[in-house]
Amino acid sequence: MEWIVNAVYYVVPFVALLGVLVFVHEFGHFIIARLCGVQVDTFSIGFGRTLWSKKDKAGTEWKLSAIPLGGYCQFLGDADGASAGVDDAVNTLSDEEKKKAFIFQNPFKKLAIVLAGPLANYFFAIVVFAVVFTGLGKIIYPPVVGSVIEESAAQLAGIQENDRIIVINGHQISSFDQVGKEVALVDDSNMITMTLLRNGEKINLTFPLTTIDYSSDGETTVKQRMLGIKSLNKIELEHQKMSFPTAVKEAFVQTWDITVTTLRGVGQMISGRRSSKELGGIIRIAEMSGDITKKYGWLDLIMFSALLSINLGLINLFPIPVLDGGHVVIFLLEIITGREINSRIKETLFKIGFGLLILLMVFATWNDIVHLIHRWFV
Repeated sequence: MEWIVNAVYYVVPFVALLGVLVFVHEFGHFIIARLCGVQVDTFSIGFGRTLWSKKDKAGTEWKLSAIPLGGYCQFLGDADGASAGVDDAVNTLSDEEKKKAFIFQNPFKKLAIVLAGPLANYFFAIVVFAVVFTGLGKIIYPPVVGSVIEESAAQLAGIQENDRIIVINGHQISSFDQVGKEVALVDDSNMITMTLLRNGEKINLTFPLTTIDYSSDGETTVKQRMLGIKSLNKIELEHQKMSFPTAVKEAFVQTWDITVTTLRGVGQMISGRRSSKELGGIIRIAEMSGDITKKYGWLDLIMFSALLSINLGLINLFPIPVLDGGHVVIFLLEIITGREINSRIKETLFKIGFGLLILLMVFATWNDIVHLIHRWFV
């Protein structure tokens, strides 16, 4: 019976969440392709065997496929859903049909179509943030202890996981950000007074801060006076609703911050300043969505969908052939040079990109499996 419950918590939310984000991404490609006069032959959520399909009046076959780990739009004249090759039958198309084939479009239209997918993911995230901020209030990280750093002031003082900090040096604390600000304002005595809430009971503490090694950028390590706790990473609402213009502005800021943070993390992995073991794949996403569903609530899952949508859009913009970013580089080169890149060169690049993508997926999946083994059996 337990495996059925776990399947509901971990499989159902994951499939639903990924399905929505893939639909958003592919619909971005679809709608801009239609506006550019390009025929979309197939719009598929998932890969492999077709479970359900229906063809609309414009000739697009809408499909749900058996493997729910992605999706694609296949345009007229394409050999596959990645637009990585040309259908052998493309030369048999009539002049009227060629006007609707992706391969015969100018590079500006092609660029707009491939960019539309990642941008749709960004648009989705901004809309989610703006709606939540307007209707419910700003999202905050509560001042709840997620973990305690070894040999830190917090550990020596007896602070524990799930303790909620409510007062520091006489000031009320409502978000995790405020904890760091209050700690930074502690005077030269290094003494800090704190009131915690633990299992409904208030606990008062007075203790000295300690100095520990800290790196904010993954490069330079400095000695810094710190409390030594990490956030629980569970969101809460501030319950102070924003006006719509303010919410939209805050949504753009939130989206930008997540993008920059993600790029910094990727850069640190590439340079070796951060362990590549942190790279996760499909299994990790399923685990995270399941954990959120079990431990928290629908709001956390919605915010996670926005975060995941940003990451999906960003990853697709990486300049790897087969991904949208690889197409973007090719079409930009064609615009700059005024010449179309040789089809054989394109196909070679796409094969290399596909190989790199498979290797990356295998590596991420291996990391996920090792992570699960450590979580459940070690």
